[in-house]
Amino acid sequence: MITEKLITKIDQLGPILFDQTLDISLDRHRSSSLYKGLNNEKWKLTTSLYRNCREKKNDLETVILRNFAKYASYEDPELKDSVWRQMIIGQHHGLPTRMLDWTYSPLIGLHFATSVEPEKLGIRNAVLWKIDADELNAKLPDKYKRSLHNERAHMFTVEMLQRCTGSLTEYDLDMQDHAVVLMEPPSIDQRIINQYANFAIIPRGIEKADGSYSIEEYLNDNTVNTIRYVIDKSLIWRIRDMLDQMNINERTTYPGLDGLSQWIKRHYYVKQTRE
Repeated sequence: MITEKLITKIDQLGPILFDQTLDISLDRHRSSSLYKGLNNEKWKLTTSLYRNCREKKNDLETVILRNFAKYASYEDPELKDSVWRQMIIGQHHGLPTRMLDWTYSPLIGLHFATSVEPEKLGIRNAVLWKIDADELNAKLPDKYKRSLHNERAHMFTVEMLQRCTGSLTEYDLDMQDHAVVLMEPPSIDQRIINQYANFAIIPRGIEKADGSYSIEEYLNDNTVNTIRYVIDKSLIWRIRDMLDQMNINERTTYPGLDGLSQWIKRHYYVKQTRE
């Protein structure tokens, strides 16, 4: 079941930012939560493949990945050998895929929840999603659970998933509509590292091409720890100023001149007086 909580005061962010529990075996505080920010509360959890291809997504997915691997393999020869690497690299560069991106960091989640053109900041509510990786891992088929256990991991790598299954067809049969794999991407550039990124690989049984079943319906039917925080629009600029002081901004999440320029643009934006 999805729990919805409205955030109307900055102090309400405290429990989100300090959501770690003591792992007695390590004598360290850890969290199994993952976060995703959306800058419009009306937006749904959907993959870029579904948004781009709609009811034809199942037919076009293999075509998209095949062409991506064909034309991009000169930059990354390993692409031709792994569909999982194709999706990760493709997703990272804007290719429509069945992956849904998440982050370990609630601060990065809040950054994307409040990341929009300066003139649009504060005109609509935003959303921060929180899911529990351990809760989702518990629903995996046995061979996937064994892989995580043997590697003492909470997240799959490309190599680990490749050993479990090398095809999307087998993956969909394994997962059906009751499980989803969470994957940590290889650190191919500073952007992935700075965003503390990971991905959920959505099976066809969860995000159906005909729209009869969705990611949000899956989370509502199969989890108890999922939380949807709705951030009141009156807090958006306040959160942005807080994140800037914490060095969470466009400059750090998108290293390079593009991110730097976007950060400077927003940092020196002059608000219009509202009548």
